[in-house]
Amino acid sequence: MRVHHVDCARMLEIEPADGPDSPLRPAHAVGHVLIVETESSGLVLVDAGIGAGDIADPSGRLMDDWVEMTRPALDPATTAKAQVEALGLSPSDVRHIVVTHLHRDHAGGLSDFPDAAVHLFEAERADGGKTPAQLAHGPKWVTYDSGPGDHWNGFDGVRPLDGVAEDVLLIPLHGHTPGHAGVAVRYGDRWLLHAGDAYMYHGEVDRPEPAGHPLMDLVQASGEVDREQRLAGVARLRELVLDPGGGVEVFSAHDPWEFARYA
Repeated sequence: MRVHHVDCARMLEIEPADGPDSPLRPAHAVGHVLIVETESSGLVLVDAGIGAGDIADPSGRLMDDWVEMTRPALDPATTAKAQVEALGLSPSDVRHIVVTHLHRDHAGGLSDFPDAAVHLFEAERADGGKTPAQLAHGPKWVTYDSGPGDHWNGFDGVRPLDGVAEDVLLIPLHGHTPGHAGVAVRYGDRWLLHAGDAYMYHGEVDRPEPAGHPLMDLVQASGEVDREQRLAGVARLRELVLDPGGGVEVFSAHDPWEFARYA
């Protein structure tokens, strides 16, 4: 298995909020997407970023107010499809897409892979009417309920993916949206855990006393549906991050400084 970390939704530049002594510099928020080459299940994407249709018609698909607020790059070369091709791979080999949630900057690229199975919690699919343009092509849904399931690193209700032989797991991290998920991918002797928008800034999970980011906190608060539920998931993510011997690497969808570790 090979895992490629790509940015499929480059957005506005943000300042770090780690204090005046921080070595971090301003950076553009990202749309962190995984392109996973598997041995038996083709290419698996984790999230799909902004798609070609969004770039061709930002007013119709992304909406002017969102574009003005987030200032996406709208560069065709940043789409997941283009970045698959840039790796010398074929978009037709993308057989599975696992979405953390269906917000436009995570689901816009789904229509670039109309034949791929799209895996998500049923509660998220049912809430997907908020992004009708990104879903108008009729994705091939594979949905999972949020009831009892497997236990994985402190999370219950975990689901392996139907039709994917490799270890790719759907992790309940609800709260940002009704069916928001994390996605865990076994990579050698460790796990990569894409936490989506469960949190948006590394300071929320990389220290015992969490520290948010003023702008990202505002974005989160304006959209989350269940703050208590979301923060319960973030607390467990923090435990994983603060346990360096635990074998799980955690990162979110938009933090550019986390993305820089991999890109």
